[in-house]
Amino acid sequence: MERARHRTALLLLALSCAFAAVPAGAADAQRVEAGNRVSENIPEIPAALTEQLQRYANTRAAGLGGWIADGSGVLVSTRFSTTAQVHRVKAPGGAREQLTFFDEPIASIVPNPKRNGFVFGKDVGGSEFWQLYWFDLDTRETKRLTDGKSRNESPVWSGDGRRLAYSSTERNGKDTDVWVLDLDTGAKKAVVTDGGAWSATDFSPDGKELLVQRFVSINDVQPGAVDLATGKLMRFPVDGGKAAFGAFRFAPDGTRAYYTSDEGSEFRTLRFHDLRTNKVTSLSGGIAWDVEDYALSRDGSRVAFVTNEDGFGVLHLLDAATLKEMALPALPKGVIGGLEFSPDGRRIAFSLNSAVSPSDVYAVDLDANAVTRWTESEVGGLDASTFVAPELVRFPTFDKVKGKPRTIPAFWYRPKAKDGTKAPVVIQIHGGPESQARPVFNPDIQFLVDQLGVSVLVPNVRGSAGYGKGYLLLDNGDKREDSVKDIGALLDWIARQPELDAQRVAVYGGSYGGYMVLATMTHYDARLRAGVDIVGISNFVTFLENTESYRRDLRRAEYGDERDPGMRAFLQKISPTTNAKSITRPLFVAQGANDPRVPASEAEQIVRTVRGNGGDVWFLEFKDEGHGFRKKPNVDYFRAATMLFWKKNLIGG
Repeated sequence: MERARHRTALLLLALSCAFAAVPAGAADAQRVEAGNRVSENIPEIPAALTEQLQRYANTRAAGLGGWIADGSGVLVSTRFSTTAQVHRVKAPGGAREQLTFFDEPIASIVPNPKRNGFVFGKDVGGSEFWQLYWFDLDTRETKRLTDGKSRNESPVWSGDGRRLAYSSTERNGKDTDVWVLDLDTGAKKAVVTDGGAWSATDFSPDGKELLVQRFVSINDVQPGAVDLATGKLMRFPVDGGKAAFGAFRFAPDGTRAYYTSDEGSEFRTLRFHDLRTNKVTSLSGGIAWDVEDYALSRDGSRVAFVTNEDGFGVLHLLDAATLKEMALPALPKGVIGGLEFSPDGRRIAFSLNSAVSPSDVYAVDLDANAVTRWTESEVGGLDASTFVAPELVRFPTFDKVKGKPRTIPAFWYRPKAKDGTKAPVVIQIHGGPESQARPVFNPDIQFLVDQLGVSVLVPNVRGSAGYGKGYLLLDNGDKREDSVKDIGALLDWIARQPELDAQRVAVYGGSYGGYMVLATMTHYDARLRAGVDIVGISNFVTFLENTESYRRDLRRAEYGDERDPGMRAFLQKISPTTNAKSITRPLFVAQGANDPRVPASEAEQIVRTVRGNGGDVWFLEFKDEGHGFRKKPNVDYFRAATMLFWKKNLIGG
């Protein structure tokens, strides 16, 4: 679900099958169905490889759900079986008590601020048609709150814990409206039905108003407030007519509204609007990086926020009265999410993930100015000291900024040097495209680097978030393939590095990153060995026509409107299916059958087209997954198949 503090990780994936490999280019694929898994042309996974991967497959992470209202600890999301479920932890380092036991993973855990329970989301088979449920911690009963059919997300509690605001497609299946539900009676009604993708961000302290916003695109968010008695929606003015906004939240006394925005700025800064004087004050204007999350203490005396500085999260704390920064203890370097003050305001909890440590829950004790670790997730019995942290590098690309070559940031994971041996390279490209590769723990990367001796480069090509709105817009519209040129520039950079083997380079990516894999293979086929495309776009026109209706206009804002003849011709021209004849290197395509974002037809058509041209394609589909793989058996199989693919087509050749 799409709340910033409960982002779920995308794309770690897999199970096991056996059959004879077919010759490269064979038109008739050998197809095997095993339970929910469909595979074509994938050789039998060697038992030794499966065993070698086991410890990496059994690393675990924990993410913050939030503080429990009665003070009995925190809720966390973690996996002990096959899917991530809700657990309670009563004290730092305490046992994780599992509360939910579903076959499907849990999303959007939001504790009630007054009552002893929480709301959570759950879909079926990765469909993303989440239903919201209430879990009562006293009775241990679970009750579904939504209709069982629509897509529901982004839950927000009122201050008294009686009402729940959330986004839903219940009205017409296309528009995402804002609804409000009474937890006691179950009565609910839509309070914003203006069309488009709306969400709620906060109730006013008196419960009479609800702050809402319409998401048009990553750089165009339209904030406002709805009077819950009259239903009147008031839209807030936006400097320049268009800007990015994060969540608006009221100060506890109702005198201020806090928010993040890039109005008049290259980066999203934290600000507050004084509702008495109509004055706006910037709280982070001196920091030339985006504020990606913030939290308010319940008494309004303190404000915590996190800046995204070159991919790393930096925690800040302000005195709300003086606006002066307060001291904080040193934290491990990594990525911070899920920021939340404890009910008494004396602690700040958050998730912390680093390249060498899976996500865990921490809290800063503000009185003692000390940090405590609430969870310590397992790393499969591996020696964590062998994990590799990336080096942040920048490589020049094809265009210039102020007369100098533009540089593209990338995280470089380097294996131990072997005398006289150049390392093969995997370029891992993030999705979005308005996302950002961050230095977080990835067991696949650690296995590649430590066990297979592969160097991994994770670039943030133009169009990535985190580097200012100008950088974010560099790949829009007819500039789409400029981001592919950035990968071409990375191939040039690789060729100049004495420790890297420019003759053994492959590309890997999911969703939009999957498109980037396919596009890179059509442009730079001769310079690559292989590619892995997970839930990737293969044709922009068919993608826009077939993605779920509730998100079609959101994607048109980024890629262009395929209904316009000129744009349609351009999108068709640059699509990988149009240029698939250029793909001669081995390709692995993986897909979830229930994907609402990039339909399975996108995978099917690129497989069919490349094979029709005589190409060698492995294909994998899971019938119980959607946009990426979240169930451990599926993740494990995909991981093993991918490593076998690299061994055959990148490392050994």
